[in-house]
Amino acid sequence: MADGNTTTLVLTESLDIVAASARSRREYDGAVPQLVDRVDLSPSTGTSWREILFEQLSAQSITETTVLNNPQQYDDSAISITPQMVQIQTFVSDKTRRNLARAALAQMGKQAGEAMMRKRDEDGLTALDGSTTQLGTANTPVQTGDVAAARYRISSNATEPGNPPYAGVFHGFCIKDFYDELVSGVGTYPVPEGSTATVFMSAFNLPIASVTIVEDGNIAIDSAGDAKNFVFAKEAWVLVNGMSLRTETRREPHIAGGGDSLFLTDEYAYGERSAGNWSFEIIGDATAPA
Repeated sequence: MADGNTTTLVLTESLDIVAASARSRREYDGAVPQLVDRVDLSPSTGTSWREILFEQLSAQSITETTVLNNPQQYDDSAISITPQMVQIQTFVSDKTRRNLARAALAQMGKQAGEAMMRKRDEDGLTALDGSTTQLGTANTPVQTGDVAAARYRISSNATEPGNPPYAGVFHGFCIKDFYDELVSGVGTYPVPEGSTATVFMSAFNLPIASVTIVEDGNIAIDSAGDAKNFVFAKEAWVLVNGMSLRTETRREPHIAGGGDSLFLTDEYAYGERSAGNWSFEIIGDATAPA
């Protein structure tokens, strides 16, 4: 028999361990799927979505004595986008569901959907990486002038102008360079009114040359410390949705004493319109801000 006061430090084996809270690792909101043109593949129309493009016709000058016999021929082409399926499976045993803290189970329930959202965004970034022209310079901070150059190369494109809205998807480390560029003149004197004051006080959330700047931390940083960012017209990229996101549960009595497998299935694909004209890649240094 022991002598002394009874405290929780003594009766450790009698204490229940309960998780008061739980969280899942935070995801970045899917930027790309929200910024591109989205269409649905209608049922009973095959496996691919097709869009026809008619080339320009040419008019010519005439006079009162002209007898015009120069018909212009219509010329068409097509882009075809075939949605691909994406799926995720999770399994939770009955014992796990019974013994795990409710707060933890609640977090587990949403993670599969978040993984599918991240996959959509990453696939969109992979598609954007196919942009024909790269602006900017590796190992050099991106500049607002790079964004403006891409925007005007889209809107005044010699082959085919791209219409607004325009979007820029950038890694946050590169957006910090925009911040530095705009507030570089701010020293110890009072912050002036206007755009510089807004950025200095509340971070960079201004459009550049009418390009809406969106942060996407899913953009990869390569081994040299550079990131590929993108400026594009909304109609440059098409996100074709096949079948709608589907959730199914399958009972698994033979695994781990019984449990449920959850399957999430989606179908989509990205495709580019007017390739080389409406989407530009901007590479730049993405070193973590100090």
